[in-house]
Amino acid sequence: MGAPGCTGIDGEVTGDARRTVLFVHPGAELFGSDRMLLESAIGLIATGTRVVVALPDRGLLDAALREAGAEVVVVPMLVLRKMLLTPRGLPILVRDGLRGLGAAWRLIGRVRPSAVYVSTIIIPQWPLVARLRKVPAISHVHEAEASGNRIVNRLLYLPHLASHRTLVNSRFSLETIRSVLPSLARRSTVIYNGVASPDAPAAPRETLDAPMRILYVGRLSPRKGPDLVIEAAARLRERGREVTVTLLGAVFSGYEWYEEQLRAQAVDAGVEVTFAGFHPEIWPFLADSDVLVVPSRVDEPFGNTAVEGVLARRPVVASDSSGLREAAGGYASSRLVPTDDADAVATAIEELADNWQDITRKTAESRAEALRRHAPAAYRSEIASAVLQA
Repeated sequence: MGAPGCTGIDGEVTGDARRTVLFVHPGAELFGSDRMLLESAIGLIATGTRVVVALPDRGLLDAALREAGAEVVVVPMLVLRKMLLTPRGLPILVRDGLRGLGAAWRLIGRVRPSAVYVSTIIIPQWPLVARLRKVPAISHVHEAEASGNRIVNRLLYLPHLASHRTLVNSRFSLETIRSVLPSLARRSTVIYNGVASPDAPAAPRETLDAPMRILYVGRLSPRKGPDLVIEAAARLRERGREVTVTLLGAVFSGYEWYEEQLRAQAVDAGVEVTFAGFHPEIWPFLADSDVLVVPSRVDEPFGNTAVEGVLARRPVVASDSSGLREAAGGYASSRLVPTDDADAVATAIEELADNWQDITRKTAESRAEALRRHAPAAYRSEIASAVLQA
């Protein structure tokens, strides 16, 4: 039999004499926070700790966690999405809240962890249930929208006061918390994301034989700005530059209209755009590109994608805002541009092209600095230490 309150469990959560940490995460994909959950779990497993991970469904993350040595269970849980905060979403919010509360209570009772690691702020019940169960909780905050509604932000952060410790992925995230809930910020610690990369990424092209290959990696969402990449490519074509664009990512369910809009935009602009869809392995796409563009319109708590571009030895053009400044700033091969400005993106790409040989010589130096800042081994060790000391 599976654990009470759990659904879709392949096997029973077994008894184990080792110290146990229960990880909880709101999804099973392999985007930024998902990859960080995996790295965090690997860090604890390396210490000999038994790691049990609760997810709301199956997916690529589930398989990766099992391969790393974690036990994975699927449980009902309340995951705060914007749709739930509307009149139409209220019945689902109540239903998921009740189911999630019972499942969390029973799973903690069955696993009997020494600590509960709560990944992201959108699963608010877990710190509260852990507190009631007298189990230390650690909240790891991966979200920060300083420009968002202060009351909403405060409500999202409030449940995490029940945690014994809070980890954040950037100074921007810490200051966003401080602006709405100073008491939570005072007990928060910044741990920059650890970002894995190939040991020997392909060097950039020595000469820019046309066309220049522009890559975007991430959700196809208006907030992330892939339309700005297409618009910037159109500006470059108008200036006589030959370019192609690859969009590596997919839309959320219900946003299919946006992909159709992007396809129409590409046709109207006469820009060659490849819609590559989602791929868990991004490095081949980076190897086949010349420049990575991270044009987010909204506040980003950090920017793993920008770091991955630097680690891949590709020049990066990113929005000069929020956590992207910390992720992409300070590298000789990266450029920060004003937010929501396709012309600025085009100008930055053009400047990189005009100084290509000088820029490409600097990519090895930039990679070395990114390795120093974001070594996965250091991240795993810091996370393990923080969790085991809770």
